[in-house]
Amino acid sequence: MQYRSDFVTTLANKVPEVTLIFWIIKMMSTTVGETAADYLIFQQHLGLTLTSALMGTLLVVVLALQIKAVRYEPWRYWLAVVLVSIFGTLLTDNLTDRVGIPLWLSTSVFTLLLLVTFAIWFRHEGTLSINSINTLKREKFYWLAILVTFALGTAAGDWVSEGMDIGYLNATLLFGGLIALTAVAHKVFRMNTVLSFWIAYVLTRPLGASVGDLLSQSVKHGGLGYGVTTVSEAFFVLILLLVGYLTLRRQAA
Repeated sequence: MQYRSDFVTTLANKVPEVTLIFWIIKMMSTTVGETAADYLIFQQHLGLTLTSALMGTLLVVVLALQIKAVRYEPWRYWLAVVLVSIFGTLLTDNLTDRVGIPLWLSTSVFTLLLLVTFAIWFRHEGTLSINSINTLKREKFYWLAILVTFALGTAAGDWVSEGMDIGYLNATLLFGGLIALTAVAHKVFRMNTVLSFWIAYVLTRPLGASVGDLLSQSVKHGGLGYGVTTVSEAFFVLILLLVGYLTLRRQAA
């Protein structure tokens, strides 16, 4: 009976189990968010405004499908994450390029917004754990937090790699190192699981953005020169393969 109860609870949760595959797809989705936005704006010549409007509309549609679902479904969830990643990147780009807000300020504002979101979420629900995203209210808080983390990660990543002029490789090493320290703090020093998760979740955004820029930007600008098209397509295919694997595994369970 206990097994059956746990099984029902797992199905009701609207987010995936946090495993190595989860973090791999999350990191690649952030890279796709960075490179796909550049691809649409510059390679397809859609411009920042039109790209933002199109991705924002598509995000609303996919989030509606995700929220409508009664349980976690890999394709809905990860498609929503990829689109949130792209739109979060565009949100920061609009603030920087169109409004002229400096990256250090947008990083500070998004940090404050994330803390406020967490505070309101915890006040209403008593938990920030992703293992209990099983009500409509919690799911709305969850996706709001996810959107802010992506915007924050974009601003922080650009601020460190470009604003501080440390380069894409050093930024990748920096954010990768911070994630490793978070893992050590959790495993060795027993840092709170929920806190560790959200710290790592925020940090994977600038890590993915830095990796995307490192791979796609020209050698002259500190990258490896593979181009946004190649990087976007390669990572998107890898995401599709992993999500397909998760879907098949879930159906076979």
